[in-house]
Amino acid sequence: MTETTIQKSFFSKIFTTLKQALKGDESFDYTSGSIKKAVILLAIPMVLEMMMESVFALVDLYFVGHLEHSSFAIQTVGLTESVLTIIYSLAIGMSMAATAVVARRIGEKDPIAAAKAGMQAIIVAIAVNAVMSILGIIYAKDILLLMGASVEAAEHGFRFTQIMIGSSLCIMLLFLINGIFRGAGNAAIAMKSLWIANICNIILCPILINGFGPIPAFGLIGAALATTFGRSIGVLYQVYHLFFGDGILKIKIPYFAPDFTQIKALIKIAAPGILQFVIASCSWIFLAQLVATTGGDHGSAGYQTALRIMMFFILPAWGLSNAAATLVGQNLGAKQIERAEKSVYTTARYNVIFMATIMIITLVFGQYIISFFTNDEQVKTVAIEALQIMSIGFIFYGIGMVLINTFNGAGDTWTPTGINFFGFWLFQIPLAFVLAKHFNMGPTGVFIAIPVAETAITLAGIFFYKRGKWKRIQV
Repeated sequence: MTETTIQKSFFSKIFTTLKQALKGDESFDYTSGSIKKAVILLAIPMVLEMMMESVFALVDLYFVGHLEHSSFAIQTVGLTESVLTIIYSLAIGMSMAATAVVARRIGEKDPIAAAKAGMQAIIVAIAVNAVMSILGIIYAKDILLLMGASVEAAEHGFRFTQIMIGSSLCIMLLFLINGIFRGAGNAAIAMKSLWIANICNIILCPILINGFGPIPAFGLIGAALATTFGRSIGVLYQVYHLFFGDGILKIKIPYFAPDFTQIKALIKIAAPGILQFVIASCSWIFLAQLVATTGGDHGSAGYQTALRIMMFFILPAWGLSNAAATLVGQNLGAKQIERAEKSVYTTARYNVIFMATIMIITLVFGQYIISFFTNDEQVKTVAIEALQIMSIGFIFYGIGMVLINTFNGAGDTWTPTGINFFGFWLFQIPLAFVLAKHFNMGPTGVFIAIPVAETAITLAGIFFYKRGKWKRIQV
């Protein structure tokens, strides 16, 4: 065989794999065959899915960053996103439970049980989110003030917060239903739903923020409306494929009847998972409030700008690490423990390479990236410092994400919950407070505390991974 023929065969295999990943090939058995191919088939759509989720905040940030009173607008978007992380925590916790149970049932070759479990998760999510949406609408202004916004900034932006929290069911369903599809091994549908939602958001943002023809300029409120409409369309796409798609999961109306035994089993997995992410979210909320009180409106806006950009890079890595959750869940369901372990190592290796590349990009080009999103020099100065300090820990973030998804994919949700509690509340928050207040470092102290704490959390994750409790969990 000639060298040219070998090269053509190699690129042909790559192209075929990419096509399978983007199309969503559910015929591939993740409990047998090449682990590298399994990771790639899951990771590519998951990475693209998470990139699209992070684009929501960046699109809003770009357009509101060029409005009049942009520091107020940026701060409002950032502080609202910080509060929404609690809702993200609920959504991620429920989707993680759904992924674990659905993946385990698929690994056991029982797609009907997988479909029923997914529907019960949706019932729980709708019930929980209804309460949070009502509270968010009523107390939007108080929430912004509590987060450290000035009275003027809160008055300027509370309508944005009302719309975003009030429509949070769309966020919840978008995460949850994607978790169901990922558990079934169809990460492509999850990816496509986020692509559709984001395309709609990108089109609607400039129209609703700045006005177009007969459509008036809604300003900051337009950003909230565009995001809500975009996410709603993404959810409709998901629901269509749940009922009328040709994948493994076949949803029927009777599956929506509450099954309290199944709901109890899901909550048993989801509760510590939700707590796990709430712990992390509350830590980020505290840090945002600490930056706002020590750095003022410009310091807060700069931190929020850097945080949104950092999340743009981290969320794709989280998507890649999600491959570990599906592979671990399905292989444990098929009693393939050694294969589950190999899947973790392969995913972690790819994530380290990705995060190392991103770290170099942010360190070298951070100032240019920041300049694209805001023309306020005071905001730029803080944002550049924040992004460069936080990016130092990117490699450890990458490893930590894979370990968290390994535990969660196995249904061992208490281990990462405990790690997060000690890492965030008993280490990161006190460290940030002492550096910012006691040593008078202000926002810089907060920025330093983030990579230090994330590194410690990752080291703890490695320790508990090696102990192997996750291999023996039953779901």
